[in-house]
Amino acid sequence: MSGRGGIERGDPPRLVLASQSPRRAQLLHQLGLRFDVLPADIDESYSPGEDPGAHAERLAREKALAIAGEHRGAFVIGCDTVVVVDGEVLGKPRDATDAVRMLLRLSGREHTVATGVAVAYDGARVKSALERVRVWFRPVDEALARAYAATGEPLDKAGAYGIQGYGAALVERIEGDYFAVMGLPLARLLSLLESFGLSYDFKGLAQ
Repeated sequence: MSGRGGIERGDPPRLVLASQSPRRAQLLHQLGLRFDVLPADIDESYSPGEDPGAHAERLAREKALAIAGEHRGAFVIGCDTVVVVDGEVLGKPRDATDAVRMLLRLSGREHTVATGVAVAYDGARVKSALERVRVWFRPVDEALARAYAATGEPLDKAGAYGIQGYGAALVERIEGDYFAVMGLPLARLLSLLESFGLSYDFKGLAQ
């Protein structure tokens, strides 16, 4: 799959998204970037005592490197997002019942979303960053949580909600990068690409 948008100018750099997330692809499309989607398959287990944020950044690096090793000359974007409340990491819910449990856990309080983003090039070079965002939920009762779970939206999302969809109705406010909550901090990403000598000018990327 190739991203549409952007204007080819000579020999543009090849960009690869090492994720099957439609939300991350949507954000790259929004910038007018052309890209391929090649999801990385890696072990996402935690290392002993690993901080959730450090875990997200490490996985972003490993995902990017896994694909970059197979596609020399491409700039590969890796990402990983975790939702943390009271030190507990909320991953993707197992089912609707688990989604309701998570939503009630987040109800009326603050939690943290940490998104790691990395860019790898030529199989070994990699640079990464971590974006942390504070998110406050409105009070959510069981009926509302069940209604949201019934939409199916929470089932493939860390923390059981998507801020860009129906889940926007559950969020009271955020402090930090909205796009990081969606799963791809765009300002961080562009800074990483620029550190590899690429430039962005609303028509795409150039070397």
